[in-house]
Amino acid sequence: MGTEVLERFPAGAPRGSWTAEEYAARRRTEGLRATVVMDLDSDAFLVVVPAGDED
Repeated sequence: MGTEVLERFPAGAPRGSWTAEEYAARRRTEGLRATVVMDLDSDAFLVVVPAGDED
């Protein structure tokens, strides 16, 4: 099972992961199983859903 990245947020932003968490919460109200993960290689927070969940 893979994941699909919905949005990326820079980890160095003043609000840290908050913007990613808020974005994920809005997607969850739309019925998506959005979660926030940290991509250490790109130094960014990613909002992801299980692959095929965006339909």
